[in-house]
Amino acid sequence: MAVSPRAYVRIVACADDPRAAGKTGRIVDEIPPGPLTAGRWTVKVDAIFIGNVLCPSSELQPI
Repeated sequence: MAVSPRAYVRIVACADDPRAAGKTGRIVDEIPPGPLTAGRWTVKVDAIFIGNVLCPSSELQPI
């Protein structure tokens, strides 16, 4: 399933910050990711002590 900009997602795994795995969040990118982020989406995690993380589509599941 494809992930789209501004979507709510569940983070299945996260190499950027393993604490984010299993949490939900919202993609903050307005366009699909490019070479600057190495094809990873910027996700604002619904957790107080975890900042924004970068995750490829394979680590995200649309809600």
